[in-house]
Amino acid sequence: MKRILYLFCLAGFLVPVMSQTVQPKISFEENVHDFGKFKEADGKVTYKFEFVNTGGSDLIIQNVSASCGCTAPRWTREPVPPGGKGYVAATYNPAGRPGSFRKYVTVISNSNPGNVRLTIAGEVEAKPRTIEDDYRYAMGPMRLKSNHLAFGNMKNTGTAEKQLEVINNSDKRVEIAFQRVPKHVTIKAEPASLRPKQKGVIVATYNAPMRNDWGFVIDRMNLSINGVTERNYSLVVSANIEEDFSALSPEEMANAPVISVNNTEFNFGKIKQGEKVEHVYVLTNSGKSELHIRKVKASCGCTAVQPEKRIIAPGESVDITTVFNSAGKTGNQNKTVTIITNDPKKSKLILWVKGEVIKS
Repeated sequence: MKRILYLFCLAGFLVPVMSQTVQPKISFEENVHDFGKFKEADGKVTYKFEFVNTGGSDLIIQNVSASCGCTAPRWTREPVPPGGKGYVAATYNPAGRPGSFRKYVTVISNSNPGNVRLTIAGEVEAKPRTIEDDYRYAMGPMRLKSNHLAFGNMKNTGTAEKQLEVINNSDKRVEIAFQRVPKHVTIKAEPASLRPKQKGVIVATYNAPMRNDWGFVIDRMNLSINGVTERNYSLVVSANIEEDFSALSPEEMANAPVISVNNTEFNFGKIKQGEKVEHVYVLTNSGKSELHIRKVKASCGCTAVQPEKRIIAPGESVDITTVFNSAGKTGNQNKTVTIITNDPKKSKLILWVKGEVIKS
């Protein structure tokens, strides 16, 4: 009887041990690798983490994921038999990423445990900056830090100045002038004549009252270099013009117009490509003085019909009809209609047109 009990106990002990050895097991020689210091200019670095299957059946790596797009993993794709070796390779791209880094690679397999985290670390020494790095935009013999003069948010009563750094990247003198300059922009180069390799600035002043518009507006002009202008010698000027309510008294604020809308989103569900859908938004002046509609602007893909009147008395309403044309469009759509008014608390109202276009 004692012998039988002993055999039962021994069997109970051996079964879990045998089941453990039958399972595959991934065993890495090391889980962390430090590249140390290396130069950004030298490009990508790669390290192979080698492993052994110390289990009793074939090991299969099902997936390897990196903590960011700068690490590109590769791994042994075929099953690794017991006692066999494999690898997981992690590649780090230092381009534009100077400084210390620590990234992780997660290995998912049929091993027990199923997930193993590997780590790569190091320090990237930044490459020396070039003229091309600092002045990214080339226009003939000149290079510019940007081709966009962004004035950002501006009051409709104000002016603003922006500067843009330039350099003559040639071995000859260049003369800088401007063409097709909008009337609300004054612009000049300082100096207007640049010696070889000399730096300068383009100075622009934006006059919002003269622009006489609302919301986000864009203008374009051309540079003339040594009397020549090319298609890419183009400067973009932008501003977001808002109404200046700073002079309103507390009494005027209390008696100001108030814009309200019956709904801010129209979801047309699913339509076939080429179909049009229409929706009417109802705007109401819930305030105590006239509501002035300054501008109605639709994003690409939908057309907002201008309201019959732009001055809405207190308590009055006006319809704004929006038509969405799905021609040439597929998938989820998110379009907007922007309403700009003289409501000092909500001068910009955004209405949404959403849905899905199915290719017919």
